[in-house]
Amino acid sequence: MLRRMLSGNGDIDPQQLAGAAGLPTDPALIASLMSQLQSAMQYRGDGIDLDAAKDRASAIAREDQRALDPATSNALMQAFQVAALWLDEVTDVAELTSAPRLLTREQWAALTTPTWAQLAEPVASSIANALTEVIDQQAPEELRSMLGDPSRMMRSLGGALFALQLGQVIGQLSSEVVSGGDVGIPLLDEQEAALVPQNVDAFGEGLDIPVDEVRIYLAVRELAHARLFRSARWLRLHLITSITEYARGLHIDADAVQDLAMRFDPSNAEELQEAMASGALIPPKTPEQEAALARLETMLALVEGWVDTVTAEATARLPHADAIAEMVRRRRATGGPAESALGALVGLELRPRRLREAATMWQRLASDLGRAQRDALWSHPDLVPTSEDIDEPGALVARLRDPGTEDDAIDRAIEELLDDESGDRPHERSDGSADEGPGASGR
Repeated sequence: MLRRMLSGNGDIDPQQLAGAAGLPTDPALIASLMSQLQSAMQYRGDGIDLDAAKDRASAIAREDQRALDPATSNALMQAFQVAALWLDEVTDVAELTSAPRLLTREQWAALTTPTWAQLAEPVASSIANALTEVIDQQAPEELRSMLGDPSRMMRSLGGALFALQLGQVIGQLSSEVVSGGDVGIPLLDEQEAALVPQNVDAFGEGLDIPVDEVRIYLAVRELAHARLFRSARWLRLHLITSITEYARGLHIDADAVQDLAMRFDPSNAEELQEAMASGALIPPKTPEQEAALARLETMLALVEGWVDTVTAEATARLPHADAIAEMVRRRRATGGPAESALGALVGLELRPRRLREAATMWQRLASDLGRAQRDALWSHPDLVPTSEDIDEPGALVARLRDPGTEDDAIDRAIEELLDDESGDRPHERSDGSADEGPGASGR
């Protein structure tokens, strides 16, 4: 069936197939889709075709893209300079070692595609595994002899189609994001800050707020986000690892795939689209996934809460800072770019549900203990506040003010361990027998 379709002699309309996959149905894309799927018939690689994803993302990002003009670029670089000075006044987190960047939509898409592919790879593998499992169980011998290795072919086809879908999402996202850290995780290098000028201007349209204020506010947010991830070098890897580990727990129901394939009507592609969009092929979350999701949401809330708190302090001079902040919160609450993109790619909503509570906790720490001690909590993962700390910031403040009890317990444990390793543990003689040591007979 696949060979007939790709040669133009099949019963499935490629335009309907593209629509079911959530891809545009324009003739140029259909021709590109067929060409890439035909190439995939000969391709023997595994995983997402990164080049195909980049090409698709860049093509979409170029649509309606404006070039960077000198006047806007100069204004935004000045906004970054002001933002850096204001941040120095409210946080001890060190400044960046690299200069901020201004990106076109196409540049943002090309630079972030590798990270998106890393996040989506586990789901692509789950889909491929489900398809190959059905093929291995159900393919008749005559099909195996004709195709050679149908499982490998389906894995290649799945990787090619998933790459196109990934590029489609990234390309659409490039018209929405305003900065490198807009999605909550650093998609660029952890030491980089970047704004997308065309989208910054679009963000400010209709707000009835001077454009300079909008630019400075967004520059402060982006610098605060980038500084945090540069200072806490463990944080980026921690978040990305948490997301990919969650995604690896996703499994496509092979029985559901087989059932859908058996009753699939090639003339009714809407049935396939509905099955994919509804999540019917993905089983419910496991208890381990639920726990991982709770930890991930807590960390995202801590990051976003800290960025919101520091940004509010740094932009207190701006007359309309509160209005811009409310616009940012509203944009996040309605399911911003991070949620829609990752929801499509890995079945995960990256919404920091406890953002306001986390921001309140960071404000309490700054007012009671000072900004230096607040920011020092990012120096090691073991020091970062927990979900319980967000619930009880007063208890966290008390513990940080008087850490003696906890430190004493740790010291005692270390002392006992050292005692065990010194005089109170049996030693081995040169002949291999055990020397019980002093006082052994009384034990």
